Amino acid sequence: QVQLVESGGGLVQAGGSLRLSCAASGRTFNNNYMGWFRQAPGKEREFVAAIRSGRPTGYADSMKGRFTISRYNAKNTVYLQMNNLKPEDTAVYYCAADGSRDNSGNYNLPSTYDYWGQGTQVTVSS
Repeated sequence: QVQLVESGGGLVQAGGSLRLSCAASGRTFNNNYMGWFRQAPGKEREFVAAIRSGRPTGYADSMKGRFTISRYNAKNTVYLQMNNLKPEDTAVYYCAADGSRDNSGNYNLPSTYDYWGQGTQVTVSS
C-alpha cells in the first residue's frame, strides 16, 4: 500500500522559512514525478513545484526564487524548502506522486498524480 506522509508545516512569521518533507512508502518514485500542491480556503488546489529523477521540473511563478524542491532517493523522500514566506502562502500543502509508467502527464496538473498525502498546514502571519 502506497502512503505519502507530509510533515514540517506550522506557523511562521512573514519572511520566515519552513521545510516540508514528504516520505513515501510502499514503492519508489525515483523516476516518476513527485510534486507539491497547495490549497487555501475557498480556492482550488494549485501547483507549487515538481521533481523527477532528482531534478526539479518546474515551479509555479509565484514560488520561483523562494521555494526549492529536492529529493533524497535513499529515503524515498521529497522536500520543499520555503523561504521568504508571505501571508498569501498560507494553505494546506499536499505531496503527490505520479504512479504511471510513462510519465506522460503534465507535472503541474493534479490529475497527473495518483497518490496524495493528507496535507500539512502552513500558516504565515503578517
